[in-house]
Amino acid sequence: MTVTGLRERKKQRTRDALVRVAHELFVTHGYEETTVDEITEAVDVSQRTFFRYFAGKEAVAFAVQDEVESRFYDAVVARPPGESPARALRNALNSTWASMGEAIQDVVPIGLHMRMWQVIETTPALVAVHMRRSTEMEDQLAAVLAVREGLDPHTDLRPRVLVATFSGVMRTAGRQWGSGEDLTLEGARQVMDHCLDLMGPVLSDDWSSCAGE
Repeated sequence: MTVTGLRERKKQRTRDALVRVAHELFVTHGYEETTVDEITEAVDVSQRTFFRYFAGKEAVAFAVQDEVESRFYDAVVARPPGESPARALRNALNSTWASMGEAIQDVVPIGLHMRMWQVIETTPALVAVHMRRSTEMEDQLAAVLAVREGLDPHTDLRPRVLVATFSGVMRTAGRQWGSGEDLTLEGARQVMDHCLDLMGPVLSDDWSSCAGE
């Protein structure tokens, strides 16, 4: 192991420790009530070290979500060209679920991540950040779908409309899951699958053929 390799591993361990402790404090005491000082004291590092890794509490709150969203984006990019845009998004999500647990557990326990997700869904300040991040991701995904279909996203709005619909369904599923009691990865997946299954039926003129439960 080279000196550079050891240094990078130490940096990663410090970063992961900051994320884990921050999430534990956010879940236990609340996001607004937790200070950067409390996070750094618990990890036994300086504020300077914290800000070397994160711009602030917001960044550390979404640190694991960054990894999850990055994997989803990469999965969309990697979908075969023969799939329809809607199917590419759904299949990318399905393939991401398979490795999501491992990616999360590399940083924090699954249970802690799920409780942190609930904090994000129920904390006004974080909901606002989540909305902003969702908009940014929508722009990126719309651009990917436009390239796949050979479209100009500035004149053909179909990629943006599809991604906005998909993103809205995902946010609805997140809020539905966050208000429930099943704080497991599988529970979240079931809610999201159910909401995505309703996308087609609810856009039809006949709602009598689709059940809401």
